[in-house]
Amino acid sequence: MAITFDTLGYSERLKESGVDAKQADAHAKAVRDYVMPELVTRSDLRATELRLIIAVGGIVATATGILLAALPLVLK
Repeated sequence: MAITFDTLGYSERLKESGVDAKQADAHAKAVRDYVMPELVTRSDLRATELRLIIAVGGIVATATGILLAALPLVLK
């Protein structure tokens, strides 16, 4: 899921705070290009959580199967 980032508003806020216009514009573009793509969204977290639940479930099911298959060998 994409996150929108208002580069113009960000740049304007920096300019209002006394940052040089050229630097403010460059900073806004750098944040857009290098910081925003690295942010994790809630949907990213949900998708990762679902994959983790499925993986752990598979591990538990496999371990249970192995233990149940080995049980007759141990009880002899």
